Amino acid sequence: MADEVLYTRRDAVAVVMMNRPRYRNAQNSAMTYALDAAFARAVNDDEVAVIVLAGAGDHFSAGHDIGTPERDIDKSFDRHAVLWWDHVGKAGADNRYAREMEVYLGMCRRWREIPKPVIAMVHGACIAGGLMLAWVCDLIVAAEDAFFADPVVRMGIPGVEYFAHPWMLGPRFAKEVLFTGGRFSAERAYAVGMVNRVVPRTELEAATFAMAAEVAAMPSFGLALAKRAVNQCEDQMGLRPGMEAVFGLHHLAHAHNAEVRGDSLAGLDARGMKKAAK
Repeated sequence: MADEVLYTRRDAVAVVMMNRPRYRNAQNSAMTYALDAAFARAVNDDEVAVIVLAGAGDHFSAGHDIGTPERDIDKSFDRHAVLWWDHVGKAGADNRYAREMEVYLGMCRRWREIPKPVIAMVHGACIAGGLMLAWVCDLIVAAEDAFFADPVVRMGIPGVEYFAHPWMLGPRFAKEVLFTGGRFSAERAYAVGMVNRVVPRTELEAATFAMAAEVAAMPSFGLALAKRAVNQCEDQMGLRPGMEAVFGLHHLAHAHNAEVRGDSLAGLDARGMKKAAK
């Protein structure tokens, strides 16, 4: 497991901590595969009943790494989320599609199917790819200072790769979030049903682990079946095929940007996105 993720145990709770606080826990591939290793470790530990996903420092996650010195889009990793060839050395859309199918969409789907309950403990920024990380969790406890956004329409892209927006937010609010690119608060997230609890920042850890302890007291196999039951119902309501369809639109946008602007992200990095928001 790489230093990008820390793993600890608190009784029956495994704590998976994203550990790039200097970059607001922006998700590069190294973090992605470290997260996967940590989740696998928790799944295979019979003494772990619940997993808590958290972020070190001032923020949960600022999203995908689109500009730090440790951005690693051209590096190969031991792939296992989808059965697809490696993106490294491929050209154009083949490169982007293969990487994002594995690292973003594939990994998020893989984590959604973890048989143990996963609770996101969210504070500060939870932006774009950070939303994906929170949304694959079963429960979300948010601090009052948490804020959420998916601003990638500024790049001409119709939302992040794990497109769960209509199911997490409802169709009308999902459109508002995407059309404006603006932030929404923890209280608004609670009002639309995306978040389970909103608590003062000073009480976030205590509230999260109290919930984890309550869940951990339930029979583990019953929890696994209940989670699978709800996930299957979401899929019957169109989540998985809808996500598959939008992933194609996502890559149409990348290809359009590359053809028109010469860059798949329309020339925007993290600094550019922040400037555009202002």
